[in-house]
Amino acid sequence: METKYIFITGGVVSSIGKGIVASSLGRLLKNRGLSVSILKFDPYINIDAGTMSPYQHGEVFVTEDGAETDLDLGHYERFIDTALSKENNVTAGAVYQRVINKERKGDYLSGTVQVIPHITDEIKESIKAISRKGFQIVIVEIGGTVGDIEGLPFIEAIRQFRKDAGKGNSLYIHVTMIPSVSTTGELKTKPTQHSVKELRSYGIQPDILVCRTTKELPQSIKEKLSLFCDIDKEAVIEGRDVESIYDVPMALEDADLANQVVERLNIECEEAKWNGWLEVAKNLKISDKSVKIAIVGKYVGFGDAYISVCESLKHAGAELGYKVDIKWVHSDEQMEKEDPETYLSDIDGILIPGGFGERGVEGKIKAITYARQNNIPFLGLCLGLQCAVIEFARNVCGLTDAHSTEFNPESSNPVIDLMEHQKDIKNIGGTMRLGRWDCKLRPDSKIRELYGSEIISERHRHRYEVNNDYRDILEKNGLKFAGTTLDEKLVEIIELPDHKWFVASQFHPEFKSRPGKAHPLFLGFVGASIN
Repeated sequence: METKYIFITGGVVSSIGKGIVASSLGRLLKNRGLSVSILKFDPYINIDAGTMSPYQHGEVFVTEDGAETDLDLGHYERFIDTALSKENNVTAGAVYQRVINKERKGDYLSGTVQVIPHITDEIKESIKAISRKGFQIVIVEIGGTVGDIEGLPFIEAIRQFRKDAGKGNSLYIHVTMIPSVSTTGELKTKPTQHSVKELRSYGIQPDILVCRTTKELPQSIKEKLSLFCDIDKEAVIEGRDVESIYDVPMALEDADLANQVVERLNIECEEAKWNGWLEVAKNLKISDKSVKIAIVGKYVGFGDAYISVCESLKHAGAELGYKVDIKWVHSDEQMEKEDPETYLSDIDGILIPGGFGERGVEGKIKAITYARQNNIPFLGLCLGLQCAVIEFARNVCGLTDAHSTEFNPESSNPVIDLMEHQKDIKNIGGTMRLGRWDCKLRPDSKIRELYGSEIISERHRHRYEVNNDYRDILEKNGLKFAGTTLDEKLVEIIELPDHKWFVASQFHPEFKSRPGKAHPLFLGFVGASIN
């Protein structure tokens, strides 16, 4: 069959849930035996998400091929269980850079380079690049809100693309909000009407409305939206709030979203098969047993900054029959200023996530000391491994001034340091050790038993490494280097054999965890915390 294209835009407010709608629709179409890929367009001028604070757009998600992307790609991968690539997240900055590079080479034959057709053509080429991989369905999410000035080239590109795709091969879905007045509880359609009007002013008539709401949409509201927005009544889809994001596919299935898409695109497909998703979604939210995990980080209070870590903990807990209660602990405001006992005495496990910059590092090191000395299960991720090595060097090996050259370039014991090939790099963006790297596990390690394999592959996002000059002293004092790169030049994972569970990885296992397929490191960590 010809590739079918589904374009998802958002209106009224930002962060309305377009990414979850796109992910859920992808899941529903895969349930029908269709091959699906999802593309995210981000209208900001950054080349990628790699240099932005997590407070801006949440965590930076890393793909197998090393792209630093928007967090929505994590949702896409978890819902459709497909590894995505750098081609699945395209920013305005990347588009403009490509066009400017072509202009410098003379590709435009000395013509005037303009938003239309040159920028819009480059945007459309990004969509075609995904379809050339043979997917039956390509879902395209446009970041931001209709009316944002930076998003206009993308809106124009998807307007043009309907003609490029051929008759009947494209569909527009607009995700909007139906707020209710707090004093009366009355649902209001006017914001959605204005949003659709704005979209239509750019030449796009949505085929389907997904209406975010806290309440059931009565027929009268659907009829009003149908009339004022010129949309079939059955294509006004209720997107009511649910308990878990993993319930959204079922809610949208009940609201008939997938059937509307299939009918309007004239797709022949199988009957929907959930393939275990219903059980997974149920297990993720129902349990009378719980385990309490402390995440000690500097972006706490903003869950999107560590969203893949949180989801990975949930996946592991669900497989083990436990609900994971996350306790957020500020590594700087709390851990650096007070006794760790104040915040960690009531927890079952301690997790130190990744991050950059000196703020909060000493608080993370204090939390690691507490975990090591009190035999509390510990999992460190990326910077969490680096902090664990610093803590061990200081407090076990006697190297009291041990540090990372990222935080103290003058340290006389730089147990964490830049590798030689990184030392002359000046640019920050896209220059780290990124994406998939193979790792060889020691046969006598807990981790080897947990993975059940000698060679594993995991995703990375970091610049600093364990300094090989200190491996001997660290190992002689009891720190086991459980995994390295295949050439054994870089440390990938450490463990303390005599500890209940003390493991830290230089890679980011959270990027590969899936509902129903929890990552081995999270299974091991949560299991140890339960016990």
